[in-house]
Amino acid sequence: MKVVSIVGARPQFIKCAPVSRELRKENEEILVHTGQHYDHGMSEVFFEELAIPKPDYNLGIGSGTHGRQTGAMLGAIEAVLEREKPDVVLVYGDTNSTFAGALAAVKLHIPVAHVEAGLRSFDRRMPEEVNRVLTDHASDLLFCPTETAVRNLAAEGITEGVFLVGDVMMDAMNHNRAVAEERSRILDEVGVSPGEYLVVTVHRPSNTDSPENMAAVLGALGEAGMSAVFPVHPRTRKCLSKYGLLATMPENVRVFEPLGYLDMLRLMAHAKKILTDSGGIQKEAYMLGVPCITLRENTEWVETVEAGWNVLVGAERERIVSMIREFAPAGDQFPLFGNGQAAAGIAKIIRSRGTTNRPGV
Repeated sequence: MKVVSIVGARPQFIKCAPVSRELRKENEEILVHTGQHYDHGMSEVFFEELAIPKPDYNLGIGSGTHGRQTGAMLGAIEAVLEREKPDVVLVYGDTNSTFAGALAAVKLHIPVAHVEAGLRSFDRRMPEEVNRVLTDHASDLLFCPTETAVRNLAAEGITEGVFLVGDVMMDAMNHNRAVAEERSRILDEVGVSPGEYLVVTVHRPSNTDSPENMAAVLGALGEAGMSAVFPVHPRTRKCLSKYGLLATMPENVRVFEPLGYLDMLRLMAHAKKILTDSGGIQKEAYMLGVPCITLRENTEWVETVEAGWNVLVGAERERIVSMIREFAPAGDQFPLFGNGQAAAGIAKIIRSRGTTNRPGV
């Protein structure tokens, strides 16, 4: 069987690594990189560290407005699919690369498999939410990481081709946790001690496009009473510079270029708390057993909030400061994201179901 896998952004590279290993045991995989994340710190380093095969196609789309980026991806992916004629197209997550890949495939009557299906924040203002919903409704095989995701799909009338497989990021973490502890020297390089610092990531437009929100987040970090390690997304850095906030960064906030997976994994694992607006990092924080403060008003990972390990604070300065000082998990950790065997399950299902035609085609 021939599978075309489409990736384009940091979280997708992490998810792709374990699935690609399993797929290539018995299938031909063609890997397509859209170029949505394209600099070394956001792209190449992940392929190197996670031993992901070199992409067969690098479309080099780069950044742009949502419409222009998605349109450019759609045309380029369509050309690849017409040339390769795969049995199934595999997409990950909720980015423009995800939706463009799914739409190109469904227009050509090629079955679509969606890894991380069924997530919902119920906020259509988020481009990622629109991408999730549309991709799920175009997909034939929907691989859900949690029971909540399965219920979300059922509420939208999607019950066929739905599989609860667990989360492939658990697979990735299990595979790389010991490697990160052995190889990464990030704590020494940053100059922090375990349990005595915060890790911060901010990249969503709801925060980065607002000078007020970014000032509130940085102001709160300045009151944290401990070091805050802030690997800055290129787009976030551009916004901070535009607002004049890079020059007024609180002294305890240590700004770095984006980190590779192994360094980021070790940095998060030993943090006192993690502050983020990233869906993937909320989930990784839970897997690592580190309390998470989410700089959003909602989340697609509601299980982490319900379990008491994640709290939503938006961009309200006083609330952020309060949670940095006071938030502590309210309960034990439960195995929300499976047993670390999601990739093997996905590969097995694709082998057995991937050539099934779409209904009505």
